[in-house]
Amino acid sequence: MADPNERIHIETNDARAGATPGITRYILAISLVLVIVIFGFLVLR
Repeated sequence: MADPNERIHIETNDARAGATPGITRYILAISLVLVIVIFGFLVLR
């Protein structure tokens, strides 16, 4: 029987069970630019 106090080691990729493509930074940058443009349009209108 397994010892409940024993540490379990799982590799990072196995623990995440997926890949991180890095598209999040582009989505955040585009969203930030859009928010600034929309707020600028609303304020200067």
